[in-house]
Amino acid sequence: MRVAIVHYWLVSMRGGEKVVEALCDMFPDADIFTLVYDESRVSEKIRGHIVKTSFLQRLPGAVRHYQSLLPLMPFALESLDLSGYDLIISSESGPAKGIIAPPHSTHVCYCHSPMRYIWDHYHVYRSHAGLASRIMLPVLAPLLRSWDVSTSMRVDRFVANSHHVKARIGKYYGRSATVVYPPVAVEDYSPSETIEDFYLCAGQLVSYKRVDLAVRAFSKMGRNLVVIGEGKELAMLKSIAGPTVKFLGRVPFSVLKEKLARCRALIFPGEEDFGLVPVEAMASGRPVIAFGSGGALETVVPGETGLLFYEQNVEAIVDAVRSFEEHAEDFDPETIRTHAARFSTRNFKFGMDSIIQEELRARRSSALAAVSHAETRRFPLDSVFPVPPPGTDIVH
Repeated sequence: MRVAIVHYWLVSMRGGEKVVEALCDMFPDADIFTLVYDESRVSEKIRGHIVKTSFLQRLPGAVRHYQSLLPLMPFALESLDLSGYDLIISSESGPAKGIIAPPHSTHVCYCHSPMRYIWDHYHVYRSHAGLASRIMLPVLAPLLRSWDVSTSMRVDRFVANSHHVKARIGKYYGRSATVVYPPVAVEDYSPSETIEDFYLCAGQLVSYKRVDLAVRAFSKMGRNLVVIGEGKELAMLKSIAGPTVKFLGRVPFSVLKEKLARCRALIFPGEEDFGLVPVEAMASGRPVIAFGSGGALETVVPGETGLLFYEQNVEAIVDAVRSFEEHAEDFDPETIRTHAARFSTRNFKFGMDSIIQEELRARRSSALAAVSHAETRRFPLDSVFPVPPPGTDIVH
């Protein structure tokens, strides 16, 4: 069986790429297809596979500015040649599911999220975009939405990374989905005996993650906040930060692991489809203070593994932090770690393997039924188009 893994772009190692790594473990001989590829910024495990790119790879600056090529992505995806592959697993957040699969193949889509920038986060993305994007998005977005919905019918089975995403797949595509939580290497994290006097915010510094709310809240309270990550919002965040907020930028895994284990709690102010960082914090034995929406509702247990706040503003974060400090001793690191274990890589692989095998069996059964039907229903030609008896005049 020839297997292809399709991922939207391979230019960093974030949650989506961790899914690709787990799929590579499951299918060590699989080929990887992607729009653009930066070999220097992905793991050795991914580099160990044959990686095939689209024509976008050959455009100057495409690897760095791939997001500006959104109008070309449907054409680039459909140009990828997947002839001869029996199983295709698309990892979807950008437009990965839009590949054209061979008719005999099975296409399973692991959906991190329908494209946020043309669906529920459209207005947020547009308001923070540059002038050219603000002008073009209203023209392009309806076309991309139509393409996105139509290509959902190219998928045999949808798998969602959370119930939050499952609901959005149903809303935008009219398709059902099975939930399999994404892989978190929980065994790579461990608690620390030393808890230091700081809170932590970690992740990509982009507008929808609302790190600005955490920076403003901790500057207002005069509490220590460490921010790990890089992105377009970094300069703005530094400009609004008080003296108790420290920015570390992009750090090695060893530093991230240490900060997760030693922080008082992780602050998670954005709405995520799932959210890996809260699970990584819990795998380190630390509680999470999160906005009560999206994936956090499925990963954080209020009063047991953290606290939720339900208004996305500075005052709500301030109140949540003060409430946490009143009950900080109630949170047990081992209980938190035990909860995080349910999101392990092992559980992800088991769930995906069960679904893939189920789909392959269904495809084989369908093919056998079609052959059986053809063998038992051999219609004579004259039962399809009656043939007149010899000597009959044909009236034209």
